[in-house]
This record gives sequence, C-alpha cells and structure tokens, in this order.
Amino acid sequence: MPPTKHPDLTPGEVATRAGVAVSALHFYEREGLIESERTAGNQRRYHRDVLRRISFIRTSQGLGISLAAIREALATLPGGKVPTKADWARLSREWRADLDDRIDQLQRLRDNLDDCIGCGCLSLKSCSLYNPGDRLAVGGPGPRRLLPR
Repeated sequence: MPPTKHPDLTPGEVATRAGVAVSALHFYEREGLIESERTAGNQRRYHRDVLRRISFIRTSQGLGISLAAIREALATLPGGKVPTKADWARLSREWRADLDDRIDQLQRLRDNLDDCIGCGCLSLKSCSLYNPGDRLAVGGPGPRRLLPR
C-alpha cells in the first residue's frame, strides 16, 4: 500500500498547532524563516515540516538568538525534504559556544548586578568602591564588569 500523503496545513491549523498567531506566520514568512505555497485560489498552505521550524524559531528566540542568526541556520537545512534529527543536532552544536558565552555573561550579570548597579550611583567614573580612579576605563566603554571578557 502506498504511503498516505498528509494534506498541507492552512495558516489557522499551523497557528493552532504551533501556538502562534497567524500574523506571526506571515511575519516569519516575510523574514524568510518559513515558506508556504499558494493554492489555485491564492490561499497559503504550509507543509507539515513548518511546525518543527516554528518550534525551532520560537525556542531560539527564547534563548535570545537573533532572527538573522536563526535565518542563517535555517538556510543550511536541506531543501525539498524534512530535516532530520541530525540536521537539528548540527544546528544546536553550532550555537553551543555562543550559548555558553551567554550563560557566562548572565552568571556574571547575576553575581555582579547588585554591586555594579545596585549601589545607585550609576557612575563608574566616580565609584570609589568598585572602580577607584576609573581604572576600568582602559578596558573600553560600557559595563566592563558585566561584558564578556
């Protein structure tokens, strides 16, 4: 018996299954993150693999990954077929170092936020406790204690 072909999904079906608004689908499509096809009546239809892509997009956004980086990653997936578990694992590995850096930065922020910002002075030039003589200025602009080293 030949395999059953699953019909493509309407925007409403995709939105319901993926937990996003239809307007989010249109936005993702405009941004080049997902694709649809048009019926003879000019209605959008999505292949079922778009559900995995949307899950990947939403999870990646939740991790603070930019849409540009998500778009680049999705562009490396094979065209014309559903990405495999190995494809998704490769994308995850490529972001691992960046995510580790983000985790380190968030831990530094958590551990130093009270000291650097909690004092209320917001002036590292004049902070005699944590930056006497503005010695951190040689490291460059911005919150030197909180930025990646």
